[in-house]
Amino acid sequence: MQPSPLAVEPADEQADTTRARRVVLVDDHRTFVELLQFALGSARSLSCVGVAYTPEDGLEVIGEHHPDLVVMDYEFPGSPYDGIQATAAVTARFPDVHVVLLTGHADADLLHRAAAAGARALLPKDGSLPDLLHALQTIGPGALLVHPGMLHEAAPAQVDPLSAREHDVLAMLALGLRAQDIADQLGISKNTCRGYIKSLLCKLDAHTQLEAVANARRRGLVTDP
Repeated sequence: MQPSPLAVEPADEQADTTRARRVVLVDDHRTFVELLQFALGSARSLSCVGVAYTPEDGLEVIGEHHPDLVVMDYEFPGSPYDGIQATAAVTARFPDVHVVLLTGHADADLLHRAAAAGARALLPKDGSLPDLLHALQTIGPGALLVHPGMLHEAAPAQVDPLSAREHDVLAMLALGLRAQDIADQLGISKNTCRGYIKSLLCKLDAHTQLEAVANARRRGLVTDP
């Protein structure tokens, strides 16, 4: 984990500071888990009480040890569950457990899913170890804490407003229509239609019509019928 800035909200004033916070690690990367176990063993007010390498085993370990905190990876290749689905299961069964979700990437959809699942923090897996330990030492009930760098990564790109005609062309591109078909339906020339398509590619930061439609869907500018 590399150094990175992190602004952490103050700990809940009612949090129990008289004992070490009990932590369970759920991550399929064994080397990462071993390193984090070692770090927790040296950290003030933190104690690793259990480890699991799959979400399914994680639920069992959490039920056995009743931790205060769970550090959950997002990706589990080979498992039918990802870290957000596992987080939802943890918070449903153990509402007092705070889950810190680690991921290598973030987008707006992932942030919304993490919040809906009840995660208490979303941090980069390649972030700073001191940041992670500080979050584990201080995090409490409240809104989802998100690393500033991940907020920037998840922020949608600024898009120039589309004209009404460009929205019409975009909607027809999404249906798979060709330029000539779109021109015929809108009662414009093929060259004019191509001009609208060129403008859409520019505004949607795309190189092809398929990419433009995909980018538009991600930004909520077009929906499937």
